[in-house]
Amino acid sequence: MLYQNWDELESACRGCQNCALAATRTNLVFGIGNPNAGILLIGEGPGEQEDLQGEPFVGRSGQLLDKMLDAIDLNRHKNIYIANMVKCRPPKNRDPLPEEQEACIGWLRAQTALMHPKIIVCLGRIAAMRILDPKIKITRQHGQWVQKGGIWMMATLHPAALLRDPRKKPEAFEDFLGLQEKIRELNIDI
Repeated sequence: MLYQNWDELESACRGCQNCALAATRTNLVFGIGNPNAGILLIGEGPGEQEDLQGEPFVGRSGQLLDKMLDAIDLNRHKNIYIANMVKCRPPKNRDPLPEEQEACIGWLRAQTALMHPKIIVCLGRIAAMRILDPKIKITRQHGQWVQKGGIWMMATLHPAALLRDPRKKPEAFEDFLGLQEKIRELNIDI
């Protein structure tokens, strides 16, 4: 379905019952940020804190993400938009199942269609496999840019993975510096 505006899309999404995850959610996590921004960050799905608060990346991984964004003059409330592949929390924070991703991908496609981002950054393996390449090897291919449908896209390591293995933080930060450079190259007003 084609949505005319952001409010119409969000309202429809909040009523979603397309998969079993809807029955166990506390809150649907639609996204946060500026829907007119040129930069879209996509995670895999809400965790416990996100489900409780109704906002993506609010736990420890969100705090780390905010620090990395701040270092390159980006802010979740001002000049980017953050969404997830699935809008409801998978039980015990497991990876979203393929059928859950399929049931929910239309919402992300509609968000992208209304937003018209110039850049998409996939946060982690699940989002990268769905958006960029089902065969992507995130540990080897993070930070590499591809262009699809006129949109520049890149995957980076998920902030939760960086909390589990802090030795990878410098690699991920290099990806964010690459994002900053791509923003300058494309002359995106932030």
